[in-house]
Amino acid sequence: MTKEYRVRQVGAAPALAARFADEEWSAAEPLEIAAFRPESSDHRPRTRVRLAHTGDLICGVFHVADRFVRCRHTAFQDPVYEDSCVEVFLQPKPGRGYFNFEMNAGGALVVLHVTDPRRVPGGIAAASPLTAEEGREVAIHTTLPPRVEPEIQQPVDWELSFRLPVALLERRVGPIGPLSGQSWRANLFKCGDRTSHPHWAAWSEVDELNFHLPRCFGLLRFA
Repeated sequence: MTKEYRVRQVGAAPALAARFADEEWSAAEPLEIAAFRPESSDHRPRTRVRLAHTGDLICGVFHVADRFVRCRHTAFQDPVYEDSCVEVFLQPKPGRGYFNFEMNAGGALVVLHVTDPRRVPGGIAAASPLTAEEGREVAIHTTLPPRVEPEIQQPVDWELSFRLPVALLERRVGPIGPLSGQSWRANLFKCGDRTSHPHWAAWSEVDELNFHLPRCFGLLRFA
């Protein structure tokens, strides 16, 4: 059964620093990233997300009840999935590829436009990285510092908020238009490949240890 989530429309985007439990986010129902791959360690952090949109902007806030938090990468397009990381994969149009937005707990960002997700030696068959200038259009706020090293061993809650302009995606896939009434294939993830307790979790369950599986995406319905 396909996972679905209703992305509520708001008149104004929540403040970037607004917290998961704040009134500004109260209209957005939480979803949970709880489908852990069996290859994960025994660390299973509870990760919840709220999503909203303004018609031309997608907004989100992650709340992670975590441990073993590590962030070594600080630059745009660094391999942030190695750190304590949350991810949003979005497919605005069928047949036009999808975008993976990967953000570590310190706010470093990776963005690719993937048009052929087949695994090949060295990575993915066809993926175009967004430029640094394009990356700066994605606003990110996190409650942790950019670098967390050594790893935080004890329990720690952290949050990450983002704002994503639809116009950024349109440059790669063509006109999208107002979000209201649209449905997109999508998935959301939590991982930490090179922390002391690696883990891989999805909102819509993946059937192998690989997040780049459009066949496993769920559905976002924009109210």
